[in-house]
This record gives sequence, structure tokens and C-alpha cells, in this order.
Amino acid sequence: MSRPQKERIVHQPPLFTDFKPVGIKMNFLKQVSLSLDEYEAFRLADYMGLSHDEAANEMEISRSTFTRLIEKARNNIAQLIVNGNVLNIDGGNIHFRKNIIRCNSCGHMFNINIDKSISNCPECNSTNLLNIAGGFGHGKCCST
Repeated sequence: MSRPQKERIVHQPPLFTDFKPVGIKMNFLKQVSLSLDEYEAFRLADYMGLSHDEAANEMEISRSTFTRLIEKARNNIAQLIVNGNVLNIDGGNIHFRKNIIRCNSCGHMFNINIDKSISNCPECNSTNLLNIAGGFGHGKCCST
């Protein structure tokens, strides 16, 4: 019996989760999935420019696990670009550190710690808020 997979730390949920070539209907394209931890590995290494050691520490995983994640992420992103596949970001055994809240009334977006809740928009005082992390089914810690 294998040991349970350790939760990987993701800084905050991605704002965009689906990518596809323009002009082709999704039902004609093969779908490729990128887990949230693969997304975070890609973000840390290729967007933020962290070394594998630094990124692994940020995600609270081993360097070898990080290397496997980044290789898989890069392969999936290459399939999107080269083959014109649909890329969907979702899933994985993760925990967010921060959350993004979007006000559906005024469009204002703001970051909060994952363990905090907010009921009104700081810009317009609306209660019509969208919890981005909650959209990933992340659990009670992500609810507003």
C-alpha cells in the first residue's frame, strides 16, 4: 500500500482555467488536463523564475517531486501549443495559501488569506462576491 500523497501548496487559484486555439470548436479538440500543483510548478519555475529548490520549498515538497511536476506541466502546455489541444487547469491534492475574491457588481478583485472570510466588497459594499478558490471545491477554508 502506498503512502498518501502530501498536500501541495499553491499560492492562489488561477484566474483562467481553460485555454484553446481560436476558431475551432472545443468538441473537435482533444482535452489535456493540468493539475493545480502542475500549474503552480509552472508558475513558480517559468513565470517567477525560481530555481527548482526554491520552488519546491515554496510548495513544501521535495525537489524530485517538483521536477516531476514541472516536466509534466511543460509537456501538457507543449501539447496545447503544438497540437492545438484544449488545456484545462483543475484538480490535484493542493491547499491554497491565498484566495481571490471578485465582486460581481463592480468587477473589483482582491486577495485575502485563505483562512479569512469577507462578506462585502471593499469598493462598492456589494455582497455579490465570487470566491475563486471555492470554484475548485477546495472546502470550508475557501468559503466566503
